[in-house]
Formats: sequence, C-alpha cells, structure tokens
Amino acid sequence: MSRQEKKATDFRALHEGDPFVIPNPWDAGSARVLAALGFEALATTSSGFAFTLGRLDSGVTLADVIAHVAAVDAATDLPLSVDLENGYGRDPESVARAIAGIAQAGAVGGSIEDYDPVPARIYELSEAVERVAAAVEAARGLGFPFVLTARAENHIRGNPDLDDTIVRLQAFERAGADVLYAPGLSRIEDVATVCAAVSRPVNVLARADLSFAELAAAGAQRVSVGGSLTWVAVRAMADAAEAIRDRGDFSALSARVPLGDWFA
Repeated sequence: MSRQEKKATDFRALHEGDPFVIPNPWDAGSARVLAALGFEALATTSSGFAFTLGRLDSGVTLADVIAHVAAVDAATDLPLSVDLENGYGRDPESVARAIAGIAQAGAVGGSIEDYDPVPARIYELSEAVERVAAAVEAARGLGFPFVLTARAENHIRGNPDLDDTIVRLQAFERAGADVLYAPGLSRIEDVATVCAAVSRPVNVLARADLSFAELAAAGAQRVSVGGSLTWVAVRAMADAAEAIRDRGDFSALSARVPLGDWFA
C-alpha cells in the first residue's frame, strides 16, 4: 500500500467511526503543530491559505492550491482534505481537473461548493449537481478511496433557507458525494435536522458558542474549523504589534512554544 493509499484508507475509516474534529492548518508549520497535538486528519482552509499569500478568500489559483497541498501533505503523515472552493471554474471539467490536481499533489479528500464568487451567485441546483457528479467521477477514477465532500453554501451566502439546503445536500448525496456539508449552521436544531435528512456523514463548521459534544450529539460525524485558527493566530500577532506601536509594550514577545517537541 502506498503512502497516499494508506492515508486515504485511514481517512475513510474515520468517517465510519466516532465523530472527530478535522482542524484546518494554513501552512506546513501549522499542519505539523496540529499533527503533534494528536489530531487524526487535516483539512486546508481557502481563506487561511489566501492570507499567507497576502490575498483575500477566492483570490488564489488552482496552481497555487496544488503547490500548497504538496507542501502541507509532505509535512505530516495525516490524511489531508482540501478546500477547493468552487473548483476554480464554472464548468464540470474544471471541477474534475481540480480533483485530479490535488490528488496528484497528495490529497485524499476535497470539497466542492455550489457558489460562484464571480458573479457572486449560488449555482442552480441542476448545475450544482452536475458539478458534484463530475467531481465524483474524477474521484472514483483515482485508484484509491478519495473522500469527496459536497458543500451547500446557502447559510454563509445570504440565503439561510434550511429546506433548500437540505434539498441540495440530498441531491449531492444522490450524485455520489461521500460527505455533505452546509457551513454556517448556527443552531443545534438545524444541525440535527440536516443530519437526519441525509444518510452520508455530515461535516459541520465549528462555532464558538457550540461544543463538539453538542454537535456530535446532533449527528455531526466531522467538525472542521475553517479559517478560524488562522484568525486566532493573526489576532494574537496584531494585538502584540498594536501594543508595540501604541505603548512600546513588548511584553507579548515573552510567548514561547515547544517547537522542538512539536517538530521532533
């Protein structure tokens, strides 16, 4: 079994066991820290990665992402799933090409969303399903059990229509998606409703006001954090820099981390 096949097998097995957290590193260093802290799988964050390039979310190319995936995958022995946004193109062929590209770079999973950033619209259902089907077909041709996640973006794109979200997730399930994801669900009742409406594992985006125990009890199989860990780190840096700028206060620079242990 190759390194990638083992990662893929391990990743699929996680979706058949107990609920788990899949944190989102923004670079190879943060990936190594999360691996050292004992997490069992990792997922990239499109917004966090874009930040490392000095860009906003949706401001990277597929070539950028493929290089990023290769670096993060090489940093740890953990399975890596990739936030592919809308697949870096409107047509199904672009989506299939994105799946193939990240798989070649080492990824064993990836997500495709039903939102087009230009011109800022949610795809019509038939179009969204066609794109998921193309991703599924590409994933099934890889020769290892790639985990394909299909995302319904309603709740973070100004259309918090739970019924429509469920219709979309059910259609994505019928199209062959392995995991279903509706980022932005804010109530436990809504998480439970979504999880009960589909038969595939559901990924839920973590919120500061909801615990992992609550999300798991509602039916979530996988909980990701999106770009949030990136912003925790950036907020700490900005707070320290503002204290230096405004008060000449260098006290935050006393922070130390056990990098030798984490990177051993």
